[in-house]
Amino acid sequence: MSVLIAATALALLMLAAYRGLSVIVMAPLLAMLAVLATDPAQVPAAFSGLFMERVAAFLKFYFPVFLLGALFGKLVEIAGFSRAIVVSAIRFLGPNRAIPAIVAVTALLTYGGVSVFVAVFAVYPFAAELFRRADIPKRLIPATIGLGALTFTMDAAPGTPQIQNIIPTSFFGTTTWAAPLLGLAGSLLILTAGLFYLDHRRRALAGEGYGTDLVNEPAPPSDDRLAHPALAVLPLLVVGIANLLLTLHIPAIVGESTTLAMGEVREVLVVKPLAAIWAVEGALLLGIATILLTAFRPVARAFADGSRAAVGGALLAGMNTAVEYGFGAVIAALPGFAIVRRALTAVPDPLVNEAVTVTALSGITGSASGGLSIALAALADQFATAGDAAGIPREVLHRVASMASGGMDTLPHNGAVITLLAVTGLTHTQAYRDIFVLTLLKTAAVFAVIALYYSTGIV
Repeated sequence: MSVLIAATALALLMLAAYRGLSVIVMAPLLAMLAVLATDPAQVPAAFSGLFMERVAAFLKFYFPVFLLGALFGKLVEIAGFSRAIVVSAIRFLGPNRAIPAIVAVTALLTYGGVSVFVAVFAVYPFAAELFRRADIPKRLIPATIGLGALTFTMDAAPGTPQIQNIIPTSFFGTTTWAAPLLGLAGSLLILTAGLFYLDHRRRALAGEGYGTDLVNEPAPPSDDRLAHPALAVLPLLVVGIANLLLTLHIPAIVGESTTLAMGEVREVLVVKPLAAIWAVEGALLLGIATILLTAFRPVARAFADGSRAAVGGALLAGMNTAVEYGFGAVIAALPGFAIVRRALTAVPDPLVNEAVTVTALSGITGSASGGLSIALAALADQFATAGDAAGIPREVLHRVASMASGGMDTLPHNGAVITLLAVTGLTHTQAYRDIFVLTLLKTAAVFAVIALYYSTGIV
């Protein structure tokens, strides 16, 4: 019965997400219903002492990353840099390479620190124009954008500032550059397999044409008064280089711990779990400063509205993930989850165990960051202990967990999938098949990376 309670709470959260209900409302409600069904007297304490405690802890660490990332992405858009990057890449690759061109620019934007949602809005008008000119079916646009934004640049590419690559740092004491060779290998595998599949689909659908009676068709994009591509790419380069340099030098400069001493407040902070987060925050701040220095006038005109939109987006994204983190902590405390935890030890290999657990929870919640948060909140110590016993570096645990979160997360109820289809004016029936194939490829790539590690020992 106790296992059924925990499983039902997870299933209902998945159903709520699929139905479009607010996770911010449903996660605490379902968590407390699970506690009520287990031990009614514990509901108040579980809410204040466990659920809200974990929500606050998550926001304390990660909300600045959400906020700075959203603001950086919005300023890249306002400055016209995202548009300039897209147009320049298309000119360089040529209209006959529509699919690789859109994958390339979307990957560049997201790896440079622009959020997935901002990248979708920035790239879609150009993708529609390119696909129309090349007579490629419009229903391949979501999968094409998804390959660039929702796969390797989200969690496999070393150093990516996306939240799925940041969350494991505080659990395993790693950095966003963890297991760089495995991350690069995984990225190349996903990119190659994804492009091969999309090109196969393009050839298989030859003769279908772009499509008719379509909705949400954008006006043909204008390319007048574009920023120079070198200037447009500069903030993205600043974020990437600064993230690497700060990751390397923050521990050396600050030391293993630092003491906050202001007035009567004294607190000792351990640097290692925070260094990766500080590095990303510092890199995003430098990226924002670069945009302000190079495009002050257009940014100044729209800064008030743009910053409000960025704050709203950051609050929504941050709270969605935080409440899922709190939900995971409550479910992990239920007696039924202890049985599940023991059952997971039946998978003897630590990396396979971690990958299966993380990708399953990401699929159930429809969120890579949410599933990753739930899994690591409940089982990070177990993964680390098993990994240490097997001689597996924490960096490998980080990379596998991060990549696994971006595996089965893109099921039909995933928020990014729903947004992607809404922006492009397509339905699940029209376009989800190709997104799902990429989901399968991405999930398989995690296990290919595990096999690569065991066969070569590279990190």
